[in-house]
Amino acid sequence: MKKALLSFALLSSGLIVFACPPCEVAQPRYLKGITHGTGPQSNWDFLIISATAIIVIATLFFSIKWLLMPGEKADTHIKHLILNID
Repeated sequence: MKKALLSFALLSSGLIVFACPPCEVAQPRYLKGITHGTGPQSNWDFLIISATAIIVIATLFFSIKWLLMPGEKADTHIKHLILNID
């Protein structure tokens, strides 16, 4: 049942991501058929989107890294005040 629901979700989500015909006309050549709306208005839009994507990817990387391997080994670290209550 779970596999069927997952397959349905993945297949149906593929139908949503494609742009409608009026939106395809408004998009630049390399974004045609991918996104809705008017698309980027200038090169500054691409710079802003690229910078934001880099920040999001770096944040995701470091949050997963520090969640799996926190690295606090000092006995004076503040977490020991909570964890070592005697």
